[in-house]
Amino acid sequence: MTHSTKPRGGFVHTLGIAEALHADGVDVHLVALGDPAAGLPRATPVPHTVLAGPSHAGTTLDERVFAAIDTLEAGLAGLAGAFDVLHTQDCIAARAAVRVRDAGAPVTVVRTVHHVDDFTTRALVDCQRAAIAEPDRVLVVSEQWRAILRDEYGREAAVVPNGVDPARFASPGPERVAELRSRIPAGRALLLGVGGIEPRKGTRHAFEALGRLKRERGPVATLAIVGGHSFQDYTAYREAALAALPGLGLVLGEDVVLLGTVSDADLAGWYHAADALCFPSVKEGWGLVVLEAMAAGLPVVASDLPVFTEYLADGRDALLPPVGDPAALAAALGRLLDEPALRERLVAGGRAVLPRYTWAASAARHREVYAELTAPVPG
Repeated sequence: MTHSTKPRGGFVHTLGIAEALHADGVDVHLVALGDPAAGLPRATPVPHTVLAGPSHAGTTLDERVFAAIDTLEAGLAGLAGAFDVLHTQDCIAARAAVRVRDAGAPVTVVRTVHHVDDFTTRALVDCQRAAIAEPDRVLVVSEQWRAILRDEYGREAAVVPNGVDPARFASPGPERVAELRSRIPAGRALLLGVGGIEPRKGTRHAFEALGRLKRERGPVATLAIVGGHSFQDYTAYREAALAALPGLGLVLGEDVVLLGTVSDADLAGWYHAADALCFPSVKEGWGLVVLEAMAAGLPVVASDLPVFTEYLADGRDALLPPVGDPAALAAALGRLLDEPALRERLVAGGRAVLPRYTWAASAARHREVYAELTAPVPG
């Protein structure tokens, strides 16, 4: 279960796990809030229900969150009796599932905590804390977040890592890749950002690093940004970040290109069209984008967040400059522009990472968790 069909990390994780479980013969059903007429962002063999989400027009974040919980709870009430486990992927789905359980449905609620949002109102902080405390079992995707939940929330969690399906990121073909690349000024390196313009993705740091590169080298690179859908409203951050471009010597549409939400096929195409992934996040639960880029053979520049250093080594399979350091990020990107051997080494290192993180392996661990929860009680 997830609160949205928008193709961000939470939904990608939800669908990836569901498809791997389904392929394994598990009786799984995916539930999400969205547009029932539009369905899911891509075709899937997994049985699914898309519940009509509430209108978000003119409402505060608090109102949007609680309306989504109410809507998902109402939709689940008619479905819950068919399932043993409700596995939720976010705080909205968790609160809805717990309500259905507490109303008498014979279900066990599992919650995967990908990360904890930086909510600012007391109502949402309390809601998020309850969504960690109330489920019957909590999972996380990294050791860092297991420690955070234990130390800051007093909740023990099991680690079940993410995965990737390399087949989803095969090249759409040289003609399509060339067509996508033609949208970027000729003669420049193409740096790809995925996730939109928002604080957690460190977009301002990326802009500052790109401005530094341009001052030092001239217009040698363009940053193209895919995505932008988020439940939270980052309009103020986005507008401030874009307004800062002229002061950094950057031109929107030339140095920075906004691609918006793209199809699965075009996302794969952009990974293949790019020269490097620029992903200077300041907070992540895992960072699925990193695995996706590696699956497409793209060298990665991220940041030295603990979640990245759990499975990446600086200089071996990615470059990991210090988080929040635009000068270090610019230096790392510059190295990729200058050193073909480094690019090749990182691509090879990335390919070596992928076999350790498959959706099949993640699904197998999920099956173990579900079996523990649904095993008959002795006696």
